[in-house]
Amino acid sequence: MKNNIFTSREKSKRIWGVLFVVPSFAFIFLFMVYPLVHSFYLSFTKYNFVFDRTPTFIGFRGYIDIFKDPEFILSIKNTFVFGVVFLVLAMIISLSIALMLYFNTRFAWFFRSSIFMPIVVPISFACILFGWMANENFGLLNYIIRDVLNQPQWTRGWLTEPNTAMAMIIGVTLWGSIGFLTILFLGGLQGISTDILEAAIVDGANGWKRIIFIILPNLRETYVITGIWGILKALKVFVQPKVLTEGGPGNATLSMYMHIYNNAFVYFDMGKAATMAFVLSAIILLFSILNLRLNSEK
Repeated sequence: MKNNIFTSREKSKRIWGVLFVVPSFAFIFLFMVYPLVHSFYLSFTKYNFVFDRTPTFIGFRGYIDIFKDPEFILSIKNTFVFGVVFLVLAMIISLSIALMLYFNTRFAWFFRSSIFMPIVVPISFACILFGWMANENFGLLNYIIRDVLNQPQWTRGWLTEPNTAMAMIIGVTLWGSIGFLTILFLGGLQGISTDILEAAIVDGANGWKRIIFIILPNLRETYVITGIWGILKALKVFVQPKVLTEGGPGNATLSMYMHIYNNAFVYFDMGKAATMAFVLSAIILLFSILNLRLNSEK
């Protein structure tokens, strides 16, 4: 009798457990698994959902054709230029700030809060603000250069010239990202054992020697986290060029993510967009694995 009671209770628990889990599984399947599988299928098809009734299967021809698309090649180049410059500057600046905050504890709470504040500002709003500042006619940047510094020859259309437009996009992204990376590096610095640092001081490793030979090598795990985050941030850049320049001037700031968006929701070429999306995913995966390999302990 008791065994029957326990058996019925166990069955009831399992049934209720399944009922509670089913909505989550349904949500994951409908909004993650199915779109991923369907978009993977679309990447092997030619499909414009405005003009075509059904997708036409073309195999790997779509993957071959996108590398013949000059706009796609340019978007890869722009994304890599942005990614390399952004990642290098972000890592150097955030690590430098983290080291200053780590060694100078006076008013550290204030500076940490100040550096972290840009993260809570929506990136689209930050882009609108920076776009107003960089405006050629009434922007704050040209006003300071022309009227405050009295150097009118240095004024320019910051968002209408290829080199400066990319620089502005990198600047906006750095402004919004440095705080988060600094917090990550601070966490890594605080995770270093004080015994190691004290032993280094006893052995005569002071100043730069302590930073170069003790602190930086012990941030290996932090490099992995910040590196993967930075790679994702760099390769998936979209809002900044979309809001600031619309990919211009002359596609000089067209990113891969933005090119995928344009093909999907401007030209309605879902097959081509899906193909480029999976190429971008492969590139992100490749660089993430490379980052893990470079920073993994032997």
